[in-house]
Amino acid sequence: MLENGDRIDHQALLDVLVERRALRSTDLGRARQLAREGHDRLSKLLVSLGWVSEQDMAASLAAQSGCALATENDYPELAVIQPQMALRFMRHHLLIPSRAANEELFVIVSDPSDRIALDALRFLYGSVPPVKVGLPSIIDQAIEQLYGEVEAAADSEADVDEPSEDDVEHLKDLASEAPVIQLVSKIMQKAVEEAASDIHIEPFEKALKIRYRIDGVLTEETVPSNYSSAAVVSRVKIMAKMDIAERRLPQDGRIMVRSQGKTLDIRVSTLPTVHGESVVMRVLDRDSLELSFEALGFTSAILENFKKVLETPHGIILVTGPTGSGKSTSLYTAISHLNSPAVKIITVEDPVEYQIEGVNQLPVKSAIGLDFATALRSIMRQDPDIIMIGEMRDVETAKIAIQAALTGHLVLSTLHTNSASAGFTRLLNMGIENYLIISTISGILGQRLVRKLCLECREDYRPGAEQLKLMELPEQSSLTLYRAKGCRACGHSGYSGRTMLVEWLPMSEAIQALIMTNAGSAEIQQKAIDEGMLTMFQDGLRKVLSGTVCIDEVLRVTQQDS
Repeated sequence: MLENGDRIDHQALLDVLVERRALRSTDLGRARQLAREGHDRLSKLLVSLGWVSEQDMAASLAAQSGCALATENDYPELAVIQPQMALRFMRHHLLIPSRAANEELFVIVSDPSDRIALDALRFLYGSVPPVKVGLPSIIDQAIEQLYGEVEAAADSEADVDEPSEDDVEHLKDLASEAPVIQLVSKIMQKAVEEAASDIHIEPFEKALKIRYRIDGVLTEETVPSNYSSAAVVSRVKIMAKMDIAERRLPQDGRIMVRSQGKTLDIRVSTLPTVHGESVVMRVLDRDSLELSFEALGFTSAILENFKKVLETPHGIILVTGPTGSGKSTSLYTAISHLNSPAVKIITVEDPVEYQIEGVNQLPVKSAIGLDFATALRSIMRQDPDIIMIGEMRDVETAKIAIQAALTGHLVLSTLHTNSASAGFTRLLNMGIENYLIISTISGILGQRLVRKLCLECREDYRPGAEQLKLMELPEQSSLTLYRAKGCRACGHSGYSGRTMLVEWLPMSEAIQALIMTNAGSAEIQQKAIDEGMLTMFQDGLRKVLSGTVCIDEVLRVTQQDS
């Protein structure tokens, strides 16, 4: 490696480029002339002229300087904080600090002969850390992704409550401080380590609260009192390419990061509150998504009939449940099961959470008038076989979906109801005629997510008479159940991962007759049970008996009273 920022021997560099066939012979003469003229940044000049590619130049600089060539895995997945290193310095000299697997600091640079940069690193750390050579464009991209700022919108109209330019610059300064960058990086890192689905950053009058939703349950994290909530929120908004000057209206953004070898798509939502902006970050781990009905928790008794209806070429299948019950995951799994070169699948989603190869996925953009109904009307002209609608939010969307089913398409969608049977009454309340419902709905799937017991520490016990009665078992039954305990493997929660509790209500002649009389959901559910439907509670009891979940969790998510 070059010592003390020694100059690169330009003639030797040209020889290396020629040897590697990175520089054409037709350009060699002109390059030697530039070298003789003493251009300090010959490497940059050759790339800007298009004579040498960035990749070839980086490889040649690494070879001549004795430094390693940086790979994709060398770039930091989260910000590596060095309090003394200014963002402006990193940008100007195109360098970025990173850490090896053993936490040893090293620096990726675009030019290992940059004397000013190396002298500054030596001054900051006492000696120059290990150096690797990277592509300028990749370094610049990494800096912008991890540390970059966005310009505040300049075209917004003047308003007495609008922050001044000085306020915006102050927020940028606060958000660029090393402790704030470090805190936000740690927040995201912990979310990955704990497999959290959501991160909540909530400002209150006297404190900033951080909460993680882990296996469907929120847990609070302690935050030092000296952190400014405005600075932390601004840092997140900068990373999500939001307008940090706008603090009066909700905003949505997106952050793409790689952490622990995983690609994370973080959807960011801000909401103005009395004490500042509340931020919720939905963490989508694309690499860990397992689109398998068995992995989701479907039992064979339910799955056989569900797949039979799913593979019917027309009709509507609905998935119901509250927010966070895994409806979208079930739809993605169904789409993945049906996906083949022989069928065309188009989805309309808000937003597209996971991308599936071979499926045409359309994100809703309400700001420009592209809502579910508008998108569906255009989709029908695209000759699809299967249509997935993220959610039936209004009667117009529902009517277009019904029309699609009547014309020979298979339609998959979701409804926000508490049970499968309530899906029928919800459609009736939306204004859909009962004869259209019985003609198009093939079945409704109700579901909940429940925490699974940690297999490392779950403890067995004998249930009492009250629990046996709840499970409709004789009081003298001598069976063994399991409950949560807690260990290091599960973060002392007693739970690890989640599974689904499902109820599948297929359309039958008896159900059709009840719908034609505008029967209530309770009457429809009882008829479905008489015909053999297992409720979510009963599905949960089966998983309790298998030792997968505990009875308390089943009661919590199905709202049953013991």
